[in-house]
Amino acid sequence: MSSLPSSSSPSSSQQKYDVFLSFRGEDTRTKFTDHLYAALKRSGIETFMDDRKLEAGEEIASELFKAIQESWCSVIVFSETYAFSGWCLDELAEIVEQKEKKGHKIFPIFYEVDPSDLRKQTGRVAEAFAKHEERCKENEDKIQKWREALSVVADITGWHLKKRSESEFIGEIVTMISAKLCETYSNVPNGLVGINSRLEQLYLKIDIGKEDDVRIIGICGMGGIGKTTLARVVYKMFPHFEGKSFLGDVRLNSEIYGLVHLQKQLLYEILKEDFRFSDVHVGNEIISGRLSHKKVLVVIDNVDNMQLLKCLAGKHDWFGSGSRIIVTSRDEHLLRVHGVDDVYQATTLCFDEAINLFTLNAFKSDRVPGNDIFDDFFELSKPVVGYAGGLPLALEVLGSMLWNKDASQWRSAIERLKNELHKDIHETLQISYDGLSETQKNIFLDIACFFNREKKDFVTKILDGCEFSAGIGIDELIDKSLVKIDEDNNLWMHDLLQEMGRAIVRKKSLVYPGKQCRLWLENDVYHVLTENTATEAIEGMVIDIKREQNKAITLNADAFLKMKRLRLLRVFCLPNFRDLKYLSNELRLLDWSEYPFRSLPPSFQPDNLVALLLIDSHIERLWKENSSLSKLKLVDLQGSENLIQIPDFTGAPNLETLILEGCTRIVDVHPSVRVLSKLKLLNLRRCKSLRSFPTKIIGMKSLEELIISDCSKFEGFPEIDGEMKCLQELHLDGTGIVELPSSIGHLSGLKLLNLRGCKSLRSFPTKIIGMKSLEQLILSGCSNFERLSEIDVAMKCLQELHLDGTGIEELPSSIGHLSGLKILNLRGCKNLISLPTKIGMESLYELVLSGCSNLQRFPEIDGKMECLQELHLDGTGIEELPSSIGQLGGLKFLNLRGCKSLRSLPTKIGMKSLETLILSDCSNLQRFPEIDGEMKYLQELHVDGTGIEEDELPSYWTSQRASTFEFKRLQKS
Repeated sequence: MSSLPSSSSPSSSQQKYDVFLSFRGEDTRTKFTDHLYAALKRSGIETFMDDRKLEAGEEIASELFKAIQESWCSVIVFSETYAFSGWCLDELAEIVEQKEKKGHKIFPIFYEVDPSDLRKQTGRVAEAFAKHEERCKENEDKIQKWREALSVVADITGWHLKKRSESEFIGEIVTMISAKLCETYSNVPNGLVGINSRLEQLYLKIDIGKEDDVRIIGICGMGGIGKTTLARVVYKMFPHFEGKSFLGDVRLNSEIYGLVHLQKQLLYEILKEDFRFSDVHVGNEIISGRLSHKKVLVVIDNVDNMQLLKCLAGKHDWFGSGSRIIVTSRDEHLLRVHGVDDVYQATTLCFDEAINLFTLNAFKSDRVPGNDIFDDFFELSKPVVGYAGGLPLALEVLGSMLWNKDASQWRSAIERLKNELHKDIHETLQISYDGLSETQKNIFLDIACFFNREKKDFVTKILDGCEFSAGIGIDELIDKSLVKIDEDNNLWMHDLLQEMGRAIVRKKSLVYPGKQCRLWLENDVYHVLTENTATEAIEGMVIDIKREQNKAITLNADAFLKMKRLRLLRVFCLPNFRDLKYLSNELRLLDWSEYPFRSLPPSFQPDNLVALLLIDSHIERLWKENSSLSKLKLVDLQGSENLIQIPDFTGAPNLETLILEGCTRIVDVHPSVRVLSKLKLLNLRRCKSLRSFPTKIIGMKSLEELIISDCSKFEGFPEIDGEMKCLQELHLDGTGIVELPSSIGHLSGLKLLNLRGCKSLRSFPTKIIGMKSLEQLILSGCSNFERLSEIDVAMKCLQELHLDGTGIEELPSSIGHLSGLKILNLRGCKNLISLPTKIGMESLYELVLSGCSNLQRFPEIDGKMECLQELHLDGTGIEELPSSIGQLGGLKFLNLRGCKSLRSLPTKIGMKSLETLILSDCSNLQRFPEIDGEMKYLQELHVDGTGIEEDELPSYWTSQRASTFEFKRLQKS
């Protein structure tokens, strides 16, 4: 059975030590080596030293060899008489053998010896070997083995103690070895107290080394016990699968997005393909069909019903041999009924682990023995840790609550815990909530009721608009372990914390939900809207009433009339509305999918509005001109096909995001947009009627991304008046644009210019100047684009130039100025006749000329192009390759498939790194050239469809092909 990749050691179960120390005892045992050993141990590096580990009477040699074999690396202390010891040289030979067999690492230390004496075996080393040869005349092979081992190790870069402090020297060695060890450790984050023992137990159940079956393993336990954390660490620890997928919180995500979405996510993460289907049964068939022969690792997190498992991991045979499916759930019965192979019961932390985790959060540091501050609080910590019952979430929350508090505050909190001695975690967590300021409480409750798993930046803007100082407030909640930020910068609140927050809100008025400050439960919202029991207490509401109930409900136009203090309104599924007469002027967020009306209520004053999200709405016009919109930061009207015009944003100086994608009736952009100095994103994608932009862009100094993609009637890009240094991405793909203004060069910060599929585009400005930051230039599919401008300056940042499918006939000689270019794509440029006489782009990684059927000559390689790894010349009209092609020392892939005019290759090929050479269907190619030096990395050679006979190939290839090379369809056509 395979063992768990250790989170505290780089070794497997067969590796017992990090370091094996090899040294001559009489030279260094009681001084340098002893000090080095102590320093390594202090740093937590498990080190073998012969007089520390071997018991009296044991056979020294065999135990030493075993210790070497059980170590990750050896540190060899070469001293003056090291080579005089046969034991030392036996160790050395074994160390070198382990290096060659298993990759054992070697770190030599030259202690008061000259490395060149070891390398050349002169001086005292020569004297030592003379004695060995005299003593062991009958064992010449052994002495030769010693000599070879010494030569190997002496050539390895190590540490040389000259005239310097031994303590500093030892410190440098320990630091380097520690760093090298850290590079091998598995990816277990800091602060996961007690994780290793739990991973060992879980790993026994997962049994990753058993390749002939599929195992579905459950991780079960109460909320907050660390099920997801365990699953995530395991997911990160094992890279050796054909595909991996982590489906986080499927309970919540299935409610929001549906089962089909999760099935598509699973397929995409493993196969990297987008599938289109809308039925879970179809999804079942695709998953079982496409993944049944793949070895995959899948984590399905937070399962609460059988349907989720049936649709994501219905049967073992849905996945290929060796696959592992890990399911986390609070319901063990559900897992057992589904037929999992084993269940790991997540356990609470023992006292020592719990006190360590509590300390990390209460003191923001590890427990330090003898630390006076900790000792003062240690006794006070015991009842708190005991109350938490080893639950990691409770320990984090309580520890953070007590951080930076004095002893009297600790005692007060402990007394309160004594008065509520029960295991209800909600009340435990509420102790932390009660310690918040009123503003912090409001932020916490808003997140719990409305914004869990939303982008932090979005929530911060909304709550800042509520005068909550959300930037600071959210960070304070994070410090108190009440909220976390995930890897995608989403706010994340644990289920128990969210339930606790919502319980606090409901507790204020369980009988009359209309008196609650926040409403999100479907039944409560239904009651308030249908019974007209709303009050001014309501500050936030989420309306998501199921379609079945919608049919029986019709609401009147005054449904929101009593909600005078409503700040937050999110509508995802709404009953029938006859009309809408009123919305609160206190609204900061209006998020209403498929808004059914042509306008907002006439009485609505958007003075306080921060975000307006009316996706797929029926809106035609928003507000009257000159409305005060000083707080407005985000407008998203995506898919609002009835919107006739972009409103006047003169009164919205703080607008940062404007999304009008798919607003197909918009013809032009309101002039007020061009002076929005804080606007960062303007998205006009698929505005199919859009024809024009303001004549000049003069004030959009903060704009970072401008998207006008797929606006086929948009023909003229405006002049850039003044530098727009912040603009990084300009998407004009799929537009009807004919030319770009010369002022495009003012975009000095532009990184991406996308003109893909602009079929009317014929030319670029005469000179590309000013765009010194440009990294990607995409002109793919611009079929009427015939000429690339001269490159007047060294555009060192440009990494990708895509000219595939253009009408270009030649490249300017100044293309060589692109010293940082990595990808040059000219695929399918059928008009391309020639390339510059010489190519010298030293950073080029991939050159694609596939399908350039009129290109007959490949240029000379001028200078070093050692970075070029892929060269695609398939389908070109090339007749021969220049002899300088051999200078491509880093080339790994060369494709000449279907080059029917190709008659010969250079007399000698020197591409020493080549792994794949494709000559298929080069029907006029009759001979294979001489090999200038063995091309030892070549793995695939395709010569089908050529006139090359197998016996013409180098003999050392054909003799090793079964074990080393893969010859594809090697036959004469």
